[in-house]
Amino acid sequence: MVKTLGFLGPVGTHSEAAALYLNEQLPENCELVPLPNIYAAIRAVEQGRIDTCLVPVENSIEGSINITLDTLANTDSLKVVRELIWGVHNHLMVKNPSVSVTKILSHAQPLAQCREYLLKNYPDAELDAVASSAMAAEQVAAGGETSGWAAICTERAGIMNGLVPLAHNIEDHDNNSTRFYQLALNSYRADLPQDKSLIICQIDGKDAGRLCEVLAEMAQRNVNMTRIESRPARTGLGEYIFFFDVDVPDEHARLDEAVAAIKKKSIWLKNPGRFPVLWSPNRLG
Repeated sequence: MVKTLGFLGPVGTHSEAAALYLNEQLPENCELVPLPNIYAAIRAVEQGRIDTCLVPVENSIEGSINITLDTLANTDSLKVVRELIWGVHNHLMVKNPSVSVTKILSHAQPLAQCREYLLKNYPDAELDAVASSAMAAEQVAAGGETSGWAAICTERAGIMNGLVPLAHNIEDHDNNSTRFYQLALNSYRADLPQDKSLIICQIDGKDAGRLCEVLAEMAQRNVNMTRIESRPARTGLGEYIFFFDVDVPDEHARLDEAVAAIKKKSIWLKNPGRFPVLWSPNRLG
């Protein structure tokens, strides 16, 4: 049976581009399944309707994707199978390049990633955040030849909707990248390299120095932490959940010991997988 890989749809999004690339790297091609939003993609895996999903977790310019972090913190059934670092390139696409641009549509993330470019080149244009960059391309195409609308989207989405480019790679930083997690049920089997691990835990913020103690458990065992993020635990004001990205050391026992020690200092702890990190070839920076 052909495996399925869900992504944030519709067709033509950056998530689809990343999923297409990941699919080429897998030992067997999956059927790609577009889902309406990140939560729907993750829930489809939890419910067994698809085998895995690819969801964004962080953008290098705009930061963390909170819905992904929050959903991972509140499930015990999922693990991270792979991480993909995807270079994000945004294109300004229009129906008729001879008409002045008065309105620019895209998802909120690309609009933010191109903020400086838009202020410099289209300071008077109305900015409209829609559900996805692919939907922006669809709406611009439906607006007609003289609407003055433009979409920030993938080049694929623009071409699919009969648009032409006004400008390529308009993101403000040439190292604009998004980290994606490929998620699967805990029962999913894959013999893969172990480059990185994710630790999620809630610690008692009322206990002075507790976060410092948690970090020390990793430092003392020479476990390299590459990222720390906090999110409200939603159990009370000032209570937080922490997300730690760590490199898997050559001696896996050091990480095992660190996780066990951190668990003793936490209200709860989850360690959803050790996984390889893939880098896309389209990164400029």
